[in-house]
Amino acid sequence: MLISFIIFMSCFALIGLSAAKFARKSKDDYYLAGRSVSAWLTGLSAVATNNSGYMFIGVIGYTYHSGFAAIWLMLGWIVGDIIASFYIHPHVQKQASKHNAVSVMSLVSLWQDKAHPVLRRLLAWSALILMMSYAAAQFLAGSKALHVLLDWPIWMGVVMVAVLVAAYCFSGGIRASIWTDAAQSFVMVGAMSILLFTAIQHQGGVNSVWQQLQAVPNFMNMQPEGLFLPGWSGVLAFTFGWLVAGFSVVGQPHVMVRFIALGGEQKMSTVRVWYYVWFTVFYLMATGVGMLSRLILDNTATFDAELALPLISVELLPDWLVGLILAGIFAATLSTADSLILSCSAAFTQDAFKEKILNTKLIKSATLVITLITLLIALYAKQSVFSLVVFSWSALGCAIAPLLIGFIRGWRISQTGAIFVVIISVGSSILWRYLGLHNDLYEGVVGILLGLICFALLNQFSKREQAQQV
Repeated sequence: MLISFIIFMSCFALIGLSAAKFARKSKDDYYLAGRSVSAWLTGLSAVATNNSGYMFIGVIGYTYHSGFAAIWLMLGWIVGDIIASFYIHPHVQKQASKHNAVSVMSLVSLWQDKAHPVLRRLLAWSALILMMSYAAAQFLAGSKALHVLLDWPIWMGVVMVAVLVAAYCFSGGIRASIWTDAAQSFVMVGAMSILLFTAIQHQGGVNSVWQQLQAVPNFMNMQPEGLFLPGWSGVLAFTFGWLVAGFSVVGQPHVMVRFIALGGEQKMSTVRVWYYVWFTVFYLMATGVGMLSRLILDNTATFDAELALPLISVELLPDWLVGLILAGIFAATLSTADSLILSCSAAFTQDAFKEKILNTKLIKSATLVITLITLLIALYAKQSVFSLVVFSWSALGCAIAPLLIGFIRGWRISQTGAIFVVIISVGSSILWRYLGLHNDLYEGVVGILLGLICFALLNQFSKREQAQQV
């Protein structure tokens, strides 16, 4: 097990470190790979970064508890992501190239051809805090797998992830991240497909699995349990909430930077084919493994459901294949963690202060410091991987999505108004989650909707002021 894991991880490390040969000493190359990434690499890198350890650890754990009703989360998420790819991504790529922006925060603050430095710094510091929490969740996801499969203490796995992430980021910047993402994406799909096939055979085939799943009380219900709204109205609200969660990818700097780095001559349609075919196939397999884990693992035992995948791997597979599963989990966590750390570095060095940091050595030093802080967060985090990811994802989406939508629609707003939109959007989503209402309706729905309403009202107010002046 350990040997096969080391072999796979060594291959990833070599791919990432080899990117250093192509690196140029400039912030544009470090953060955007010279804006020359091909369409297929962009698709694979974006989807690997998007899915992360959340899919291997969080979603499987959620499906273990929720059963077949978890399918609504998957459906909503993918549809929302697709809507964003048609409505937002092409505009982001075009505007980022026009304004020479290296991050979503820079882009939003320059969209109206007028610099909004206070807005840029507010978004940068907010994103920095949230992305470090998100990255800490990835560190934890990888360490949980090592804890179960190799009996390593949690802290050791967290440190190992941090060291590998620092090596990737320091050596080749986003180019190393994108190259390793592409390689890791194939291992992620391979690992999940092997486990799904083996689990089905272990339980006697597809027909037998279906009968066993139906025998589990309430496990195959179409409607998630505990919803506030009754019947299918509750299902629709639940699915729509996760559709907004999928759409909130537009507020994730570590994912959107892939589209900013896309070469200008590359076709977005090619990116979508690679992205959504991989996304759908992998998500279906992860959901299937989560449901099968309920049959294979002892439901009466008290254990962390987010450890379901590594536990059934030990139960069903030979050691060398368990090493592949472990490499797949690590690949998922690394592909997202290194992207998040680089986005944190970009936020800190390019957006968080009045003057940008341009010296490459200082940029790389900032990256290492951010990695260290994220390591400390992971070591002392008390929340689950699922909770950390969902909270960070929703807050980032609420901070950026309303502004992007409003700007694309041509709405005009002052810097003070934009800051007000961000505060209302993020604040309402946090309050919604604090009140425990997110179990019925995803907090991002409330935050983004209120942010858009505020933006629209401020836009109308600005138009009236201009008309009066004329």
